[in-house]
Amino acid sequence: MGMGSDMYRQQILDHYKNPRNKGEMEEPTFSHTGENPSCGDTITMQVKLEDDGETIEFVAFNGDGCAISQASASMLSERLQGTTLSELEKMDTDDVTEMLGVDISPMRIKCAVLARQVAQDGAAVYEGEADEEKTTTELDD
Repeated sequence: MGMGSDMYRQQILDHYKNPRNKGEMEEPTFSHTGENPSCGDTITMQVKLEDDGETIEFVAFNGDGCAISQASASMLSERLQGTTLSELEKMDTDDVTEMLGVDISPMRIKCAVLARQVAQDGAAVYEGEADEEKTTTELDD
């Protein structure tokens, strides 16, 4: 871990202290909530799709939790704009850790991927492929 990882740690702290796109969105196309009971993180992701019904126009999030979960939600809200629902569906844990730029310990990985999982589950519910009322990371064990 050299200077590069320090830069990413600063980026995580910046997104935690100054979250991007945090707040409520008027008339989202879909909204979904999830939690990580082991850490106490909760996140609601709201997504507005463009008229094509596939391209993500805007993402907002709300919630509370540790620096990793909140920074991940903030960073993801920026990254998803302009992507498609199918690109969101294909995102995996490696995509999230690469976005964060630091090694995430096994104990904190659920914190890091919560926002991605909530967004993916919300999209699946929107598309009629799932019916989860709420996402929980405990199901991923």
